[in-house]
Amino acid sequence: MARRAVVRDPLFLSHCTMVAIVQKPAPPFSGQVVEGGEFKDVSLSTYFGRWLVLVFYPADFTFVCPSEIWAFNDALDKFHALNTAVVGVSTDTKYSHYAWTQMPRKEGGLGSDLALPLLADPSHKISREYGVLIEEEGIALRGLFIISPSGVLRQITVNDLPVGRSVDETLRLIEAFQFTDENGEVCPAGWRKGDKTIKDTPKGSLEYFNSVNSNGAPNGLKRAAGADANGHAEKKTRTS
Repeated sequence: MARRAVVRDPLFLSHCTMVAIVQKPAPPFSGQVVEGGEFKDVSLSTYFGRWLVLVFYPADFTFVCPSEIWAFNDALDKFHALNTAVVGVSTDTKYSHYAWTQMPRKEGGLGSDLALPLLADPSHKISREYGVLIEEEGIALRGLFIISPSGVLRQITVNDLPVGRSVDETLRLIEAFQFTDENGEVCPAGWRKGDKTIKDTPKGSLEYFNSVNSNGAPNGLKRAAGADANGHAEKKTRTS
């Protein structure tokens, strides 16, 4: 029997290991986090029974990254109220993570009171299996993964390096997934808690379409239009 050729091209291998797929089990991981000034062993199963947000970022001691970690850390109470854990992940070592937490925020550090766990991925295995590793640089793209309490991937967002992510949008998505799981209805564009939802049947969807279009734009579009108008008004005021 002929032996199968072994492909060793790094780009090909990086694509082959992109196994993080929405609706499929999240790739298992294990490693050490820095949490509360201590090193702790964790794995994906550590978070079973809770929603989990994995926030991959390029590197410690950089520029956009501390602003993202601050934002998610400062919103932890809101995430915990939704039975959700948040974990930051980079390819730095646990010692680098620890040193970064000892630097004050005014100097670009995270502060020793940081509550958000930082997972070390120095082998690049976790970043590679979640499909966010830039192989030639050894750093992760700004990937964000929402994982259900049963370990299933529900949402994936990957930003290029220059732009940070939105905590508010992450919270909105978790609330929406929790609502759909509990109520069996689906959430339209821009949905927020308390907005109308859609019954995913032909008749039920028509009820929604008729309801929102009889009074103008749907909830999310009304909010977006309002925000846009306010933004233009503020800009005009500043420039006048």
